[in-house]
Amino acid sequence: MPDLMDIQRIDLDSPGGLLTGLHEAHLAAYAHLPGPRMSLRSFTRMVSRGAPGDRTEAWAVVEDGRIVAGFGLSLPMTDNTHLGVMLSPMVVPERRRRGIGTALVAHAADRIRTAGRRLLTAEAQSSDHADGFALATGFTSTLGEARRVFDLREADWDELRRMLAEAEPRAAGYRLERWAGPAEPELHADLALMMEGMNDAPHSDDVEGMKWDAERIRTGEAMDAEFMHQTYSMIARRVSDGAVAGYTRIYVDLAEPDGWGRQADTVVLRAHRGHRLGLVLKLANLLWLREMEPDVERVITWNARSNAHMLAINEAMGFELLDEWNQWQREV
Repeated sequence: MPDLMDIQRIDLDSPGGLLTGLHEAHLAAYAHLPGPRMSLRSFTRMVSRGAPGDRTEAWAVVEDGRIVAGFGLSLPMTDNTHLGVMLSPMVVPERRRRGIGTALVAHAADRIRTAGRRLLTAEAQSSDHADGFALATGFTSTLGEARRVFDLREADWDELRRMLAEAEPRAAGYRLERWAGPAEPELHADLALMMEGMNDAPHSDDVEGMKWDAERIRTGEAMDAEFMHQTYSMIARRVSDGAVAGYTRIYVDLAEPDGWGRQADTVVLRAHRGHRLGLVLKLANLLWLREMEPDVERVITWNARSNAHMLAINEAMGFELLDEWNQWQREV
């Protein structure tokens, strides 16, 4: 097993070419996966910023002047201060089965233990090799996830419009509002409420719901602009009192246009469910995306495999299963 001293911390304030090298290692390590590739700007955002309010680290193994392995580490500071998240743990294919991955996990565990935390989490595509490695290094599976893809090139758009028209009468007491790019400040409190509603989605019992406020939303919106994520967002409001009820967002990576749209969060607050708002929001936003981004060919989305309601919406729209993932956690 490599000496842990071989795992070098990248100075995120002055990374030089190390962050680019870590991204190249990420692309090599995950080249076998279907779906979109992560651009350098998106990768930089993930490992140098994390979620709004997180503290992050990046670590690399360098051999013969090339980064061959590494990971990002996110330390939530607003909530879940008992855990750390391994971001994109990677070993390039030709350096596998030499103990490097095991050393990375041990190093990440030591880092969060030093930070006074007790739980290390990660996620990986489900496979015999990945699942076996996670179990062998002390992890327990906590949540199954699935990625699904909607192919805009093969979609029956007349049928999607019919579905929307059929669902809209159930949502007659609500109106839709949409915007492209960062939300205006007057929407930040509404979006914080929406993101709090995302805590209803399935998650590990050892992971708390995220805490959101207008400032955390403002930070996230600014990061989207900084890292060239063009967002298309839509909310539903109750007509009678203007109460915000539901939300959805798709984004496009402008840094490296690749024909993919990424479905972000979709939520309907508990008090407003039963009006088909989830379906109406997602269909209306998808139709708008097609109008605004004609070069986008596919949209990818993540869902917990136990989230039956959202899975039913996605499958009704025409999303098809791409692959399955697992979330893992380990006490340190």
